[in-house]
Amino acid sequence: MAIEFDWVDAFADRAFGGNGCAVLHGGADLPDTTCMNVVRETSLVECTYTGPSDIADMRVRYFLASREIPFAGHPTIATVAAMRHRGLIADGALTLETLAGVIPVSVKGDHVSMVQVAPDFGTMVPKDIVAAAVGLEPGDIVAEPQIVSTGLAFCITVLKSRDALERAALNAEGLAQYFRYVNAPGTDMMEPFLVVQDGATSAADTYSRLLLAPPSPPEDPFTGSATGAMASYLWANGLIDSPRFVAEQGHGMGRPGQADVEVLGPRDQIEGVRVSGKGYVLMSGQMHL
Repeated sequence: MAIEFDWVDAFADRAFGGNGCAVLHGGADLPDTTCMNVVRETSLVECTYTGPSDIADMRVRYFLASREIPFAGHPTIATVAAMRHRGLIADGALTLETLAGVIPVSVKGDHVSMVQVAPDFGTMVPKDIVAAAVGLEPGDIVAEPQIVSTGLAFCITVLKSRDALERAALNAEGLAQYFRYVNAPGTDMMEPFLVVQDGATSAADTYSRLLLAPPSPPEDPFTGSATGAMASYLWANGLIDSPRFVAEQGHGMGRPGQADVEVLGPRDQIEGVRVSGKGYVLMSGQMHL
């Protein structure tokens, strides 16, 4: 069967920036194994598959090379940008059915804004556990890391310096210990999300990295879901003065990405996180599956 697809660079306004995602239009009913094989074939971190929904304007499924996940940020930007590019939707508001709930989205041209669900603040993780997983020392970590989810769970880890961020490298033994510590049965947990409170450029306020274990690529160029979780952590813990800021990621990979972020609600009662960015449609065509 032939399925139409678009390859979109999300959180970027030009080719080869931000994070790429292949959007397979009408592919939501494909078997899980096929969906994962497409991700492996593209060598991307994630791909999305759309279909009709009874509770929203569109259903979206998100896949890594290893499994389906409930939600992902840059693929949401990519999916909406691809639908807008094809004329399947008009400028304005729409809703997406995901395994993490119904996500409100708005689009205007190549600019997409999504409101991630209210954060779920989970367990605190000892600094030494996280540090060992990413090849750093406990002293490189500023505050106690914590599991936070706005649709997908990450261990938000604030580092004290850009040097520490650039030195980080996954350690297989340490990562295995980290997953043993944080993984409750049935929990879809990701690798630690590392952030410093200083932009990669003067235009931003934070700069982040997400190092990934196989079969995913070694690093994620831009992680929209983790950006929402990170924003919630910083705001709730009084580490930022304003709920609005600019986040950057991917510059060290030669794939610069940027998002406008706004935490919605007071520090002790966050209602959601608005994460906005652009999507650049790099290629379009058919996959024969």
